[in-house]
Amino acid sequence: MKIYSILLILTVLLALPAQAQKFDGGIATYQSKTSFDMDNFGGREMSEQMKKQIAERMKSRLEKTFTLSFNKDESIYEEEAKLETPGAGGGMRFMGGGFSQGGIYKNIADDVYARQNELMGKTFLVKDTLAKLDWKLEKESKMIGQYAAFKATAVRKIEQNPWEALRRNRNAEADSTAAEAPKEMVITAWYTPQIPVSQGPDEYWGLPGLILEVSAGPTVILCNKIVINPQSGLDIEMPKKGDEVTREEYEKILAEKTKEMSERMGGGRGGFRRGRG
Repeated sequence: MKIYSILLILTVLLALPAQAQKFDGGIATYQSKTSFDMDNFGGREMSEQMKKQIAERMKSRLEKTFTLSFNKDESIYEEEAKLETPGAGGGMRFMGGGFSQGGIYKNIADDVYARQNELMGKTFLVKDTLAKLDWKLEKESKMIGQYAAFKATAVRKIEQNPWEALRRNRNAEADSTAAEAPKEMVITAWYTPQIPVSQGPDEYWGLPGLILEVSAGPTVILCNKIVINPQSGLDIEMPKKGDEVTREEYEKILAEKTKEMSERMGGGRGGFRRGRG
């Protein structure tokens, strides 16, 4: 293992000068997969056949492809567009409105996070400082494609989405022994100093090299393609449209709308249907 680690370090050191001299930016492609516990979904009332059908429908929503366009200071992480299946809608559909999220823009030089979201016919520009993690650099290393990658870990608070929070509250009221949701999760990332930018997929950043892989709870994000200094397509622009709100303000608005729709539709049963989001 020591010899393997030394070879990885030598690979990085040999590659760094060449990357640093000619690096202008790049485009990385990531596959995001989220696992879902179908065994405990729907209770005893739902048959195995029905669970299987739902799992197949959810697959396209739990397995997605994203691109990260990045340079030294800025990046934007966007879902690749794909054809909708018949009957599917974009984003999360409420009765009389919808919900969708735009790409994640990060500027690490100016400490700026921005994202354009649509909520029930209204556009919001969520603009705030970058979410920061206290990364711990580990000793483990491995190859991801042609890149030497090194492990880092961090602990992050878990923020439940509004529908999950409402569901848990109802379960807690019905069953006093219901288990509480975990408060924290361990984030594991793999980064490569061979691409000397402090960027990464989703909201992740802050390591001494491009983040190639992230494991966070049921979600794994893995880079499978990188184009350095592309001839075209390296468009990084901060979203500008919509009513500007902070993350905290937007989360409050989303929670209020979710609760409102849940109450209107009888406690959330049938109050929305999920599309691509």
